[in-house]
Amino acid sequence: MADDSEWMKLPIEQKCEHKLWKARLNGYEEALKLFQRIEDEKSPEWSKYLGFIKKFVTDSNAVAQLKGLEAVLAYVENAHVAGRTTGEVVSGVVCKVFNQPKARAKELGLEICMMYIEIEKAEAVQEELLKGLDNKNPKIIVMCIETIRKALSEFGSKIVTLKPIVKVLPKLFESREKAVRDEAKLLAVEMYRWIRDALRPPLQNINSVQFKELEEEWVKLPPSAPKQTRFLRSQQDLKTKFEQAASSDGVDGDEDEEAPPQVDAYELLEAVEILSKLPKDFYEKIEAKKWQERKEALEALEVLVKNPKIEAGDFGDVVRTLKKVIGKDTNVMLVAAAAKCVVGLATGLRKKFGTYACLVVPTILEKFKEKKPNVVQALQEAIDAVFLTTTLQNVSEDVLAVMDNKNPSIKQQSSLFLARSFRHCTPSTLPKSLLKPFCAALLKQINDSAPEVRDAAFEALGTALKVVGEKAVNPFLADVDKLKLDRIKECAEKIELPGGKKVAGGAEKKDAKSATKTAPVAEAPPAKPAAPQKKAPVGKASGPPKKGKVAGGAGAKGKKAAVETKDVVETELSDEACEEKASAVLPASCMQLLDSSNWKERLASMEEFQKAVEQMEKSEMPCQALVRMLAKKPGWKETNFQVMQMKLHIVGLIAVKGNFSKTSALVVLECLVDKIGDVKCGIKSKEALTAIGEACSLPWTAEHVVSMAFAQKNPKNQAETLNWLANAMKEFGFSGINVKAFINNVKTALGATNPAVRTSAIALLGVMFLYMGAPLRMFFEDEKPALLTQIDAEFEKMQGQTPPAPFRGSIKKGGQDENEEAEEPDEEGGNDVMDLLPRSDIGEKITSDMVSKMSDKNWKIRKEGLDEVAAVINEAKFIQPNIGELPIALKARLGDSNKILLQQTLTILQQIATAMGPNIKQHVKNLGILIITVLGDSKSNVRAAALATLNAWVEQTGMKEWLEGEELSEELKKENPFLRQEVLGWLAEKLPTLRTVPPDLMLCVPHLYSCLEDRNGDVRKKAQEALPTFMMHIGYEKMFKATSKLKTASKDQVVSLLEKARTNMPAKPAAPVKAAASKPAGGVKSTPASAKLQPSPACDESEESVPDSKPDPKKAKSAGAAAKGKTTSQSSDANDSMGKANTSLTKPNNQTKGKSSKQGVLGKKAPIKSNAKDEEDKSGPIFTHVPNGKEQRIKDEKGLKVLKWNFTTPRDEYIEQLKTQMSGCSAKWLQDELFHLDFQHHIKALTAMIEHLEDEKDATISCLDLVLKWFTLRFFDTNTSVLMKALEYLKMLFTMLSRENYHLNEYEASSFIPYLVLKVGESKDVVRKDVRALLNMMCKVYPASKVFTFLMDGTKSKNSKQRAECLEELGCLIESYGMHVCQPTAAKALKEIAVHIGDRDNSVRNAALNTVVVVYNVCGDQVFKLIGNLSEKEMSMLEERIKRSAKKPAAAPVKQVEEKPQRSQGGNPNASLMRRPPSEEVPSKLNQSRSQNAHLEQSSPSIPREFQLDLDIIENDHTRVSEMPDLVQHKLDELLEPVLIPEPKIRAVSPHFDDMHNSIASTINFVISQVASGDINTSIQALAQIDEVLRQEDKAEAMSGHIDQFLIATFMQLRLIYSTHMADERLDKDDIVKLYSCIIGNMISLFQMEMLAREASMGVLKDLMHGLITLMLDSRVEDLEDGQQLIRSVNLLVVKVLEKSDQTNILSALLVLLQDSLLATASSPKFSELVMKCLWRMVRLLPESVNNINLDRILLDIHNFMKIFPKDKLKQLKSDIPLRTLKTLLHTLCRLTGPKILDHMTMIENKNESELETHLRRVVKHSLDQTSSKSDRETEKGANGMGLTELYEYKQKYSDADIDPFLKNTSQFFQSYVERGLRMIELEREGKGRVQSSSSGISPQSADTFVPSSTTTAPSIPTNGEEVKPAVYLERLKILRQRHGLENNSKQQEERPLLTSLLSKPSAPSVASSTDMLHSKLSQLKESREHYHQELESNQSHMQSSMSTTSSATNLDDLKKRLERIKSNRK
Repeated sequence: MADDSEWMKLPIEQKCEHKLWKARLNGYEEALKLFQRIEDEKSPEWSKYLGFIKKFVTDSNAVAQLKGLEAVLAYVENAHVAGRTTGEVVSGVVCKVFNQPKARAKELGLEICMMYIEIEKAEAVQEELLKGLDNKNPKIIVMCIETIRKALSEFGSKIVTLKPIVKVLPKLFESREKAVRDEAKLLAVEMYRWIRDALRPPLQNINSVQFKELEEEWVKLPPSAPKQTRFLRSQQDLKTKFEQAASSDGVDGDEDEEAPPQVDAYELLEAVEILSKLPKDFYEKIEAKKWQERKEALEALEVLVKNPKIEAGDFGDVVRTLKKVIGKDTNVMLVAAAAKCVVGLATGLRKKFGTYACLVVPTILEKFKEKKPNVVQALQEAIDAVFLTTTLQNVSEDVLAVMDNKNPSIKQQSSLFLARSFRHCTPSTLPKSLLKPFCAALLKQINDSAPEVRDAAFEALGTALKVVGEKAVNPFLADVDKLKLDRIKECAEKIELPGGKKVAGGAEKKDAKSATKTAPVAEAPPAKPAAPQKKAPVGKASGPPKKGKVAGGAGAKGKKAAVETKDVVETELSDEACEEKASAVLPASCMQLLDSSNWKERLASMEEFQKAVEQMEKSEMPCQALVRMLAKKPGWKETNFQVMQMKLHIVGLIAVKGNFSKTSALVVLECLVDKIGDVKCGIKSKEALTAIGEACSLPWTAEHVVSMAFAQKNPKNQAETLNWLANAMKEFGFSGINVKAFINNVKTALGATNPAVRTSAIALLGVMFLYMGAPLRMFFEDEKPALLTQIDAEFEKMQGQTPPAPFRGSIKKGGQDENEEAEEPDEEGGNDVMDLLPRSDIGEKITSDMVSKMSDKNWKIRKEGLDEVAAVINEAKFIQPNIGELPIALKARLGDSNKILLQQTLTILQQIATAMGPNIKQHVKNLGILIITVLGDSKSNVRAAALATLNAWVEQTGMKEWLEGEELSEELKKENPFLRQEVLGWLAEKLPTLRTVPPDLMLCVPHLYSCLEDRNGDVRKKAQEALPTFMMHIGYEKMFKATSKLKTASKDQVVSLLEKARTNMPAKPAAPVKAAASKPAGGVKSTPASAKLQPSPACDESEESVPDSKPDPKKAKSAGAAAKGKTTSQSSDANDSMGKANTSLTKPNNQTKGKSSKQGVLGKKAPIKSNAKDEEDKSGPIFTHVPNGKEQRIKDEKGLKVLKWNFTTPRDEYIEQLKTQMSGCSAKWLQDELFHLDFQHHIKALTAMIEHLEDEKDATISCLDLVLKWFTLRFFDTNTSVLMKALEYLKMLFTMLSRENYHLNEYEASSFIPYLVLKVGESKDVVRKDVRALLNMMCKVYPASKVFTFLMDGTKSKNSKQRAECLEELGCLIESYGMHVCQPTAAKALKEIAVHIGDRDNSVRNAALNTVVVVYNVCGDQVFKLIGNLSEKEMSMLEERIKRSAKKPAAAPVKQVEEKPQRSQGGNPNASLMRRPPSEEVPSKLNQSRSQNAHLEQSSPSIPREFQLDLDIIENDHTRVSEMPDLVQHKLDELLEPVLIPEPKIRAVSPHFDDMHNSIASTINFVISQVASGDINTSIQALAQIDEVLRQEDKAEAMSGHIDQFLIATFMQLRLIYSTHMADERLDKDDIVKLYSCIIGNMISLFQMEMLAREASMGVLKDLMHGLITLMLDSRVEDLEDGQQLIRSVNLLVVKVLEKSDQTNILSALLVLLQDSLLATASSPKFSELVMKCLWRMVRLLPESVNNINLDRILLDIHNFMKIFPKDKLKQLKSDIPLRTLKTLLHTLCRLTGPKILDHMTMIENKNESELETHLRRVVKHSLDQTSSKSDRETEKGANGMGLTELYEYKQKYSDADIDPFLKNTSQFFQSYVERGLRMIELEREGKGRVQSSSSGISPQSADTFVPSSTTTAPSIPTNGEEVKPAVYLERLKILRQRHGLENNSKQQEERPLLTSLLSKPSAPSVASSTDMLHSKLSQLKESREHYHQELESNQSHMQSSMSTTSSATNLDDLKKRLERIKSNRK
């Protein structure tokens, strides 16, 4: 007992863990009592037992365990935290309780499990029980099965998931233990109760005896559906409902449970993977020639596809193979086998096979031509199975395509397929848009000659009638005779739909009721519109039309159908019958005088006629008889205009007052058309036509009237008919108009010779544009440009206008139809225009070769394939849905590893969506879903492209197709953060715009919940944004229920987020809003935002049409009744639309407008109570002035009592803090709007703030810090409309602050300006412009120097646009306020700015350079000290920019800070130059085309025009081409005259001249920009204009300062030709040659002028030389007709560039180019070789230019070259020429400058980095040693020419002298040299010819390689032994004349006398002395010649000269003969 006393004192929890079983037993008893006693389920007591509750059930003592189980049961039943213990407790029950012998223990264990299920832990319990089935102890297995069975029996199949149980059931039947088998049998019976036959397939493989026993048990089960008897805690309301139902005998209480959830057997099966099990030789065998082998392959596949559920995979190849067998195999047995395989695949894959449906359906339909029954049956089964995997919409095109086939079997089977397909449809899945084409095709077939075709068509029509009801089908059967109509109805009655559904649309009420009971799900859609139809007021439809909807008036197609069915049908009456009927209602005198010859009597008769008609009742009026009487002689030929006017008036009266039929209308229409152009009768005629339009429908009337008008030749009538039609469209709306017919008539009218007809046609097009939008223009693409311009101008006038509200026609009676139509899918009317477009079938153009290219391993070939596809689509413009095998090929490319190809594929998919239009729907599942997959790509640009493509598709298809099925949920399931955030963001944007969504959206919810807890913050954020949009469609209850499957911790978090989202849930858009959003006027597809913001006025008209939007909490409380809530909702919607549309921000009483419109439409007083309340709520000030409120907030932030406003992205705590702070100083309703999740509310708040700004200045300023903080939050929004509205308010705010002289404090500035600076990098120009304007204003309320600091921080951003814009703004600040704005010091600031000169982004570099140039303009050369050290490249860029800017007019004095400069007005010329050119600088036409937003503030492009060309924009801009020649000609002729002023002084030029200079500069800038245009003609025009300038010396100076700009544009054009134009086969090669010629011609002209040529900078020259050398090496150019001549011209140009450019720049450029070419692995060896030849040429020019060269820069370049390429590395190159080139250059420089060259190494920082210095020293030393010997050699070399000349003169003097003896002892070479030299001197003296060199004129090194040194100045024409064609000379001459006259020749003429200048004075005439002299001269000549020859050979080996000496055997023989002759003469 002592022991007992010890444990008795312990607390309960310690007793429960005590080692003594008695203590534990006592503890369990006390715990049980405690658990039963605690009332609060959330009491902390429960948590104490969490850790050891499991021990209660696993107690080793049986007695204690029993009591422990009772305690656990009480714990689970009452404790809130019990769910956390589920796993461990149930596991303990299974292992330690179910094996107990005591029945009570097992009962308690089972009950605990059931209790856990009741507290929402069914999944965890089921998991543990299923684990227990693997236990070795059969007792445990039996108890687990029993527990599962009981749970299923009580909770039902909704709570207990059957799929995992079905999986293990067959295994239980195989158990050796009978008890297990028996229990399994009971479980199977219980399962059968719930899921019926779905259980059969999974149990097919169990023992047959067991299966038979099961079937016997199943038969005994009652047929009634089982009911749930026990309920979860969350189902208590359902439990109450059931109890009430039971008490009332269950009459109506079982709605939810009467039809138990139909479980699909397919869902219970495990998917089998079959692709890997395919025989390896399957594809080989299926292609085999022997049919047996093909059969084997198909049989192997058939076995695999028999699996009832197949795992998804890529079955594309398999399906294509089967398609080929079905379509092309000649063995019908194999066709049937392949069809069976298709059935198996479709059945096993289900919806996942939908991707391949479009591949096989056309083939199967075509194959129905087979007559063998077994084949036809197999094909029928195949197509039926395929249909179940896709939708009727997707196969509709294929079926319609074969409905007109000549083969009756195909037509019959197609109709039968449609009949079978219709049975699976519901009214919602078989909309009118689908029904219409099918009915049209089937109606043709009911008249077919083949009876089987007719029967099949009747069956199909009957099925359609049964499914959607008569009301929907009857409009399409209007022309069917009664006999056939009866046959269709008979077929409809015979048809039994699946599930015993009754007739849908037109059924009686009782049928509808029974249908609802039998199939509630299927009948739900048609049931919805029924109620509102009855309640809708009569006048509902008579309001403004649905904005932008093509079927515009109001009711669209549904209403048209209604009108047609109500048409008055009237047979044509005979004249006698008409007279008889008319005489019965008209006075006798009237009848007698109708045909009187006296016009007055006829007039009197007409007056009587009119009175009689006015008094007649509608039912009594014989309309046809009356109008025929009017036609009685003289009838419509009446000559008296008064009588005719009366007649026309009476026609209108009859049409209005009587039952006027189309038969009656046809009697008078022709007359009315004939009189419509009459001056006196035209108005009455139009009135009559309008009345007939009301009676017979406008579409019918208009079609007949227009066709009659154009059948006539009277242009007046045609013009007036079109005018009437335009007006009628506005009055009647656009409903039912046959657009195609009118477009054809309009085209005829546009081609008319009469201008009035053309004008009327264009006016009519303008009206049609209001309804049809932009697609209308597509019909007129082929019209003449002049006409197109007029049409575009008319469309521009109509742009943005709303179609007027129709007030005539069927709209008066179409209320009910309108409402019905509202429930139709929105595409019904919207796509009509697109349907009318002529579409090409590109299926055949997508060749197998193209497809194979796209799947090639080589990416270049894949790109070729994609390029070809893009070309095909571009060429076709609009395409049909048949695109062959393209989807499969593109599908593969969407996974391409090459991102460029992936993006190209996305672009193609975007093109396809636009080209195919709405028909793209059928490709959503097989292609569209893969676009979503690409959203998971890691590259942001790829994701952006994918999102753009996705939106392009959705624009055409709508969202329904994307949300149906499992595909979207499967994508969200992937744990890819990029994919998840993009998809969720996309859904958050799209879902709020939808009225309904498919139920499959629910599949995404579990994945949405997992995203809420994702590790990635962006994913979580996007998931939270998407949550309210999901909830608006799915509902809070369902979403809450879905959380039951989450873990406890996750559930709590998700539920709290759900609660939060519930308050922010957006309202569903109303039906009219969606219609309005489908396509607004002007044809621009609206964004979801505009859909919400622009509801048409129709949304105010009917309370039923507007669902409740979520009102503000305050309003909701005050509203009281539902009606009030609705009205409030409507009025707020009206406010939204007004706020959006009314940007002028006046203050109309929106609510009053809403009320008045409603009152007018409905004809009753609108309720005003809630509106008045609403006004009351929003009246009064929006901001309240709180004394010292701002100061207190500043203190709190400094004291860290609140969060400092500093973040990268705003977190919830910041938003909550701001919300709290604003609550004290802003109106409650405004705060609700400001912090609402829906952006529309933000716009509403901003509108109110704008309105109150001026009235509440002080209050606004008092809470300015909070207002600015709220705007910083908006800067993180992505919605542009909110951002633009916010910026608009901020501009007004800062204007007000400036006016009030308010200055921002530090606290306000630091919490706002950094975030404003962020937006300066916004991608949208319009936003950037506003932000720049705000920054401009900021300096008026905050010191510019402090703004400077924030901008400096902005330059550190990763966003290049932001960096560039901040730098630009810094430049403007410095320019306006001077250097002292730079913070902290000018030097530090400038150094930071200068860093950006080396930025990799072009716009940032330019902005940095511009800013430094501004500083240069302010403080001059001091800028170089301030910016610190820059790299050589950056410094050269800066110098170049400064140099160019210096040519602009001098800057005006800098303004002082005190002046508060208005930078937007530009007080400084340079300021405006940097921001943009002043408007007067831009030519007037150009200015008009560029500045459409002239009212906005000055724009600020990121790249200033004077410093940089934005070539991307220029290249793509073809809009201003035609205007330029006139502009440029005008500017140059008029403005260049002042250039003639002698000695112009830049500083003293008048301001007028500055303006002219600017104007010239801007004009030249523009023309240069056109040079780089992508359009060849534009570029040629621009080049022609520049050529004109360059060829006139007085105008050429205007190009100064633009040379780099021109050269950049030129080499950009060369690059464009090389990469694009030459590859484009569509371009004419002659145009390319012409463009090349213009470019080269311009360049030659430019480089003729040394002054201009020297302006070219090093970088530009490098790029230019690169372009020219690339052109020379382009083999494609050689293939052109004039290719060789082109290359010769390029050679000439290269020589000019080398000679005329700045020698430092060109030499430097060549060195860098050589370095780059040697480094580039892909560079051609020939490229490097040509660069080196250019360098050799430069080496030869060095003696003349060395004094002008900056040797320091050249040596720095050589140093850099040798640093990258040391001597060792150069030796490793394949060729030694680079090394020798470098040596030659250095040697030449050393030779020319001597030791001084070592002083020119100042720019090299570290000389040891290369071998340059060592090499130079060695060369200098060597050259000093050899100076003397070299000078001797030079003397000898110079003597050569003199010796020959003296010898020649000696021979002339002593003609009988014989030199042969002296030459005998010399070499043959020397003899030929002497002979040739003498001959050349002789020719020169006689003047008979010119010496021809052996240079080619192309190679730059030619000049030094001639043998006679004296001939080096000769013109360069190739004569090395070949005959030169005259054409070569002719072409050369032509180029010289065109480009630069005969300068070369003149120079050669001047240089030529140098040859004779070498001659010495003649010697004395003495024979002896002459012989001696001859001997000495010859010997001297021989020596000097040998020296020269040796040196020449040396030079030739070094320079790799291609020329050789021209000595030959023939020359030597000739010389010998001549010498012999001379010798004989001497003797």
